[in-house]
Amino acid sequence: MRLSRLIKIVRVVFGYGLDEFLLGHARVRGLGKLIQSLLSGRDLSAPRAERLRLALQELGPIFVKFGQVLSTRRDLMPLDIADELAKLQDNVPPFAAETAVAVIEASLGRKLKELFAEFEQSPVASASVAQVHKARLHNGQQVAVKVLRPDILPVIESDLALMRIMAVLLEKLSADGKRLRPREVVAEFDRYLHDELDLMREAANASQLRRNFLNSGQLLVPEVFYDFCAREVFVMEWMDGIPVGRIDELLAAGMDLKKLSRFGVEIFFTQVFRDGFFHADMHPGNILVAADNRYIALDFGIVGTLSDSDKQYLAINFLAFFNRDYHRVATAHIESGWVPKETRVEELEAAVRTVCEPIFNKPLSQISFGQVLLRLFETSRRFNVEIQPQLVLLQKTLLNIEGLGRQLDPDLDLWQTAMPFLERWMHEQIGWRGMLRNLKKEAPQWAALLPVLPRKLGELLDQNHTELLVAGYSGLMWEQKKRNWLLGVIAALLAGLLLTWWFK
Repeated sequence: MRLSRLIKIVRVVFGYGLDEFLLGHARVRGLGKLIQSLLSGRDLSAPRAERLRLALQELGPIFVKFGQVLSTRRDLMPLDIADELAKLQDNVPPFAAETAVAVIEASLGRKLKELFAEFEQSPVASASVAQVHKARLHNGQQVAVKVLRPDILPVIESDLALMRIMAVLLEKLSADGKRLRPREVVAEFDRYLHDELDLMREAANASQLRRNFLNSGQLLVPEVFYDFCAREVFVMEWMDGIPVGRIDELLAAGMDLKKLSRFGVEIFFTQVFRDGFFHADMHPGNILVAADNRYIALDFGIVGTLSDSDKQYLAINFLAFFNRDYHRVATAHIESGWVPKETRVEELEAAVRTVCEPIFNKPLSQISFGQVLLRLFETSRRFNVEIQPQLVLLQKTLLNIEGLGRQLDPDLDLWQTAMPFLERWMHEQIGWRGMLRNLKKEAPQWAALLPVLPRKLGELLDQNHTELLVAGYSGLMWEQKKRNWLLGVIAALLAGLLLTWWFK
């Protein structure tokens, strides 16, 4: 099977002229010319990016999914290829309803009639690794049933093995092979794909996002029904809405497009800076608009997470870019560890200015947040910095949000919408609210640690270990100083409140 699959891949590669990607290195350029002369009848008039997209479509759903992942790596891919691969749609032929029913019954251990009062045999959507059926529970609840494609794992493993071979060839034979890091891209695709094969992971992602936006006036997330979920089956609340890309239908339904565009930006920054947990696959195919003008999120296979240091790094850089404070951008890079500490600040500042200053020759309303972040990554690459995967996901999601927002409202000014959010977040982190929140967060640990310190010190005395005794005494003194400092801060705050009340 692997041999026949390899033969088909070779035929498609040469048929679409993709040998130009593989044979671009100087040491094999002669071989490339020989192949071009032997296959001179090929029609290679279409741009290389379009030919790559068509080839991936012909090779099937796993390669289509790979193309979608490649389109997110704008930090590695040439922009013409990334833009073309972003057009890939995951519309693949569905598998038989009888097979879907068999997977559901085997996974959940019950007959279909016991699980659902109604089950539509025709799928409403079909993608690379799963398809979705509409159903109704016995309590009347309308649900969407996502079913993993049966026996897909051997197909995936076979295609991944061939992709690894192609990646090695690309790295050795292409002029851009090392810069594009194809083996790392395939490894990243491997990780994403195997994550998507576990629908319980997607169910958990959906639950977290729903909890984060419960009672939100901007975003709806469907409820997950865990009694009907397994590794190969995922059942969630059915959501009715208009696909966000159908502008004419949204206008006909009386939707406020300007409000929707603003909501999209605010939802994104809320996920990033408030929660550190964001939906990382927010292309128009995964978003509906409800009758009350709220967004509906679907497909939770890919999410991104950010640490507090990631969030602070992003906020500082965005604000510094907005103010054209390139020195602060440079120092933030060094402080966060994204560039070596021995890097000269002035050198990095000059590089950032050279790359980003042309962006600001445009009106603010025309400046792309995603492009700013992309240029930031490009500058970091010049200093041999490996960009973290979560930030690449963030940049890709931001580009999706920008494209969606400006499709709904061409006059959307992302900076005007985002700046108050960023400034408010920074004040909350650095100001007295942030200090009180951190004190509240750390207080339980202090409360648990302080009472047991005397006993720990007594154990050290009994053991007569001088070095440990000194260390324990130092720790006790440090905790005492920290507690005194905390009491002093609280006393100062209370005094300030009393004075404020007294002089009113």
